[in-house]
Amino acid sequence: MTYCLGIFLPEGLVLASDSRTNAGVDQIAVVRKLACFTTPQDRMIALLSAGNLATTQAVVTILRQAWGQGDPAQDLQTARTLFDAANTVADVYRAVLARDGEHVKPYGDASGSFLIGGQIAGEPHRLFQMYPAGNFIEATPRTQFLQIGETKYGKPILDRALRFDSSMAHAAKLALISFDATIRSNLSVAPPIDLLCYRKDSFANDRLKKYKKSDPDWARIRDAYSDGLMALLKSVPDPEI
Repeated sequence: MTYCLGIFLPEGLVLASDSRTNAGVDQIAVVRKLACFTTPQDRMIALLSAGNLATTQAVVTILRQAWGQGDPAQDLQTARTLFDAANTVADVYRAVLARDGEHVKPYGDASGSFLIGGQIAGEPHRLFQMYPAGNFIEATPRTQFLQIGETKYGKPILDRALRFDSSMAHAAKLALISFDATIRSNLSVAPPIDLLCYRKDSFANDRLKKYKKSDPDWARIRDAYSDGLMALLKSVPDPEI
């Protein structure tokens, strides 16, 4: 299991993923689950993945190998819109699933899911969530964050504190708190956390940062949130029992 989060803002996108993968309690590894496809001044497409690691890695590898080759069925560089790019990811994913799914079935689930975010020149930044069936939905001002993987622990803070007019810095802070809450409650999610803050019209992934557990910025946010939450709970009156 994993946890990936995408937040859609007027300023751009905040995208984050953890790095843990496990196939049992004694088979744990650290794997990057955020991949970027970038052409300066033209496009920045980010893929965040959850689910079967072999499936999702195969999808990303096929897309990387096809990059710049001109094949409209696999080359994200030929996509005219981010919607077209999401369809390309879905087509490649379905092809991998059709090839490997029956072979994997006796051992587990071969499916995966993706967040696809970024911008292609000529249109605004966009964010999609692709389901294991290969279909997808798009983020909007009313549905401004999308999650895949282990989603339930990190959702409450986003529901309470995130607004469409939130600043990118505020959204990034909430994303890190959302991951902290998930990591505290689920052993299948763990740092490092890859966090990409994409500013619209930049067509760059230069604001990508890896947060290790010992990262001082993340530690300050975790500690301040925990201390503030405990202080708030102490101020709430006890029920009559």
